[in-house]
Parts: sequence; structure tokens; C-alpha cells
Amino acid sequence: MSAEPTPTDLSRSDAKRRAILDVASEVFLAQGYAATSMSEIAARLGGSKGTLYNYFRSKEELFSAFITDTCQGPAMAIFDHLPASGAGKPIRENLTSLGVAFLGFILSPKLIAINRVVVGETGRFPELGRMFFDAGPGRGEARFAHLVERAMDAGELRPEDPVRAGRCLKDLILSDYHHRQLWGVLGEITPARIEAHVAYVVDAFLRAFAPLV
Repeated sequence: MSAEPTPTDLSRSDAKRRAILDVASEVFLAQGYAATSMSEIAARLGGSKGTLYNYFRSKEELFSAFITDTCQGPAMAIFDHLPASGAGKPIRENLTSLGVAFLGFILSPKLIAINRVVVGETGRFPELGRMFFDAGPGRGEARFAHLVERAMDAGELRPEDPVRAGRCLKDLILSDYHHRQLWGVLGEITPARIEAHVAYVVDAFLRAFAPLV
């Protein structure tokens, strides 16, 4: 029987996985998916391709892990820090805080670079679009739906389909700014500019989904 891995073995394995993801992130974002090879990533790590394959069985699996690592933790933390509906803060304040954090994350250079890679290469590699959606936008959409559903249950929003209402909120927050950043024409992104945009669209959302009197 093989011995159980020790805590030291596990920490070394975690550190190696972290190093692989860090290097993969640099290469994928600089060169795109098609131009990146497992051999190059292994060479940059200073190890063998066989060692790399011990952690990730294919370039597709490594790309998926890179997307998940980049998108899930930081994005989900934005929602996790929100208080429950009716727990003290007005809904406008909650949604504005969420919108500012969410838009700042989406407009960050790394997220914009990932979007460009996925959009640029999904035509040749359709699996990239699905990978990206499942790891990032799809999970975010579910969290928006849950958020507005809680607000509806608390009487802060009119009862509607929470998925559709959540999409409306998300799309309003991203409106114009996300595309302009993808195209490189947004200009300087100051905190005041983001806050003003989010305050405006949250107000529009609340008018649209205000409880029926």
C-alpha cells in the first residue's frame, strides 16, 4: 500500500499547482489559447512536460482551471460580503455596493484580457466559450438571481422571474462600460466615474422593479 500524503507533500503539491496556474495565466493572456503549448508552459516552469501532465491532463483542462481560478473566488466574494435583505442596509445601498465592486472586477485588466482571448478564439475552439461561461458569467448570473429573489421575498422588489430580473440588473451595471473597455475606448476609469454610473443604473433598476403599491 502506498503511504498517505503528508501535510508537507500536500503543501508542496498545492504550491506546484499554484506555480503552474500563475505561469499558464501569463502565457494564455499574452499569446492566446491556440498559440500556447504545454511544452512552453513546462519550459517556463523549469520542469518536464510529464510533471505538468501530472497536474493537468491537457491544455484544455489547464485553461479551464486557469479560468476557474481567476473568476470564481474573487467574483463570488463580492456577493458573499453582502448582508441579507432587510438586515439593516437599504436595498439601494446594497445594490450600489455590489455594482461598484462587480463592475470594478469585470473592468480589471486581467478580466478584460480573458474576455478578449475567449471572444477571439471561441470561433475555432467553441469549448472555450462554454468553459468561460460555466466558470464565470453563468455562476454570476445565478448569484444575481438569488440576490434579487431574496429582495423580492423581503418585499423590497416586485415579484418577478428572479433570473430575468437578475440579468437586467447585471446588464445595467455592465451597460456601455464593459464593451467600451473591451474595445479600449473607455478612457480613465476613476472610482467616482464607476460610482456615478452604478448609482444611476441601480436607480433605474429600482424604478423598474419597485414593489406594487
